Amino acid sequence: MSVVIQYILYLAILIVLAIPLGAYIKKVMNGEKTFLSKILTPCENTVYKVMRVKKDEQMNWKKYAVSVLIFSGIGLVFMFLLQLLQGVLPGNPQGLSGVKWDLSFNTAASFVTNTNWQAYSGESTLSYLTQALGLTVQNFVSAATGIAVLFALIRGFTKVKVDGLGSFWVDITRIVIHILIPLNLVISLCLVGGGVIQNLKGAETVSLVEPIAVSADVEILEDAEIDIETGIVTIDGKAVEGAEIVTEQFVPMGPAASQVAIKQSGTNGGGYMGVNSAHPLENPNAFTNIIEMLSILLIPAALCFTFGKAVKNTKQGIAIFSAMFICLVLALSSIAVSEQLATPQLAQDGVNISMIDQAGGNMEGEGTRVGIASLFSTWGAFTTAASNGSVNSMHDSYTPIGGMVTMLLMQLGEVVFGGVGCGLYGMLAFAILTVFIAGLMVGRTPEFLGKKIEPYEMKWSVLVCLATPIAILVGSGIAAIIPSVSDSLNNSGAHGFSELLYAYSSCGGNNGSTFAGFNANTVFLNISLGLVMLFVRFLPIIGTLAIAGSLAGKKKIATSAGTLSTTNGMFVFLLILIVLIIGALSFLPALALGPIAEFLKSII
Repeated sequence: MSVVIQYILYLAILIVLAIPLGAYIKKVMNGEKTFLSKILTPCENTVYKVMRVKKDEQMNWKKYAVSVLIFSGIGLVFMFLLQLLQGVLPGNPQGLSGVKWDLSFNTAASFVTNTNWQAYSGESTLSYLTQALGLTVQNFVSAATGIAVLFALIRGFTKVKVDGLGSFWVDITRIVIHILIPLNLVISLCLVGGGVIQNLKGAETVSLVEPIAVSADVEILEDAEIDIETGIVTIDGKAVEGAEIVTEQFVPMGPAASQVAIKQSGTNGGGYMGVNSAHPLENPNAFTNIIEMLSILLIPAALCFTFGKAVKNTKQGIAIFSAMFICLVLALSSIAVSEQLATPQLAQDGVNISMIDQAGGNMEGEGTRVGIASLFSTWGAFTTAASNGSVNSMHDSYTPIGGMVTMLLMQLGEVVFGGVGCGLYGMLAFAILTVFIAGLMVGRTPEFLGKKIEPYEMKWSVLVCLATPIAILVGSGIAAIIPSVSDSLNNSGAHGFSELLYAYSSCGGNNGSTFAGFNANTVFLNISLGLVMLFVRFLPIIGTLAIAGSLAGKKKIATSAGTLSTTNGMFVFLLILIVLIIGALSFLPALALGPIAEFLKSII
């Protein structure tokens, strides 16, 4: 019962914070005054002067799309070169060498697309300069790009018989200066106050309170007796050959809090540390855990309310939010129940999996450092729903059904809140499909928010919705027949295929998490996964802007008796159904070969 109360309290706090933030974002993007305008507007105007940006410029959808592609392309090239040359650049106290070309491409594609897929260990591969100028900057601007494209679409609904959708350069400047920087300053201070490291020191080596012994296979020997003077390790009086005594530990340092803040609030994911938010220096306690979880969904949830206010139809924003919220709750419940029940073999072997005497459930790859096991399932649901790749537990160790749900949330295409901006414009593409299909079924005019939905919008909406399934299924299908890919798997059989499918689902959903143990740092996987991330990011952006341009050029249609309501419970139900039909059913055969087969094997 206490767990349910925690879920309810978290979701309630999220909504309470999201509503005023949504109103604030709407004011910022409309150029209205806010309580921060006196401080931030001069900074905004300075950027326009330096960049020679016309504040009142109106771009058509093609010019807007070209601006997005040029901006992202420059970021891609800069990130690529920065990694290659980091060995000869300053801001590298650990003396890390340059990153190999295929990994540099993969990482550049990852951060430019707001994915933050990491085929490397963060604290031991990239210098402070690369982290700050490359990763952190892209965490800001890639998130801002998604929000900017969303507002171009919103203007498509609100404008009448015009060609302009606003200026991309104005939009991205306002988003970064007025929204992302202030919000992440607050989040960073909260994380630092909670114990997340924030410094520019080099990594340190510290002495352990007590020495530990490890075997030749680098496994900790729990019951070992250690003689420091002789260097002998014994168990039950017998010396352990090849055992080593460890008295020191490597402790990474650096500006973690600032990067963690923007990677969470921008739904970038990844992590400053290789193990992300499972690391005690990145996520030390329950307080930082709740701050990070709130950060993940805050802007995506707020944008739903922003949308309602911007199109002057608050009920429409609530309807879209409700559809996303219901999908999230269903996913969260499925993961929580599955992880609590654990696997049948545990109960059969007499293991106590109840929550009465201990955390209970499936504890493999999970822990109780920041709360009971259910909170890890909460994090898993929120991050994969929001296209945020950070983890505080190992998804590879989830039960088959628990792992499948995290996978499915990514395969739906970021539409359950999803990335900042991306999730909402993806869900609006599904809403357009729903309106068209429902209109055909009942014989009503297919229109949405006063704009007639015609074949042009339908074609682009279909491409936006199918980009993710196409990329994931084609990419994972090709990878499955490449012999060398099997060497990257940590397991064989159904679970091994799940590792592969999860990797392409993560990159295809611009998520960034992975099944632990999957070695993606190979030339083929770095290149193929990088291409998947680029395809799934920019095709929907182009499609969304094309839809926005078409809608902006249309006249408003007055609501009549024949107009299909898009704000009631029936529409919410139909929207969820369309998302599941197009998203979930596309992956049923693949899921049947992976997590479903693994689950059936566990109960037989």
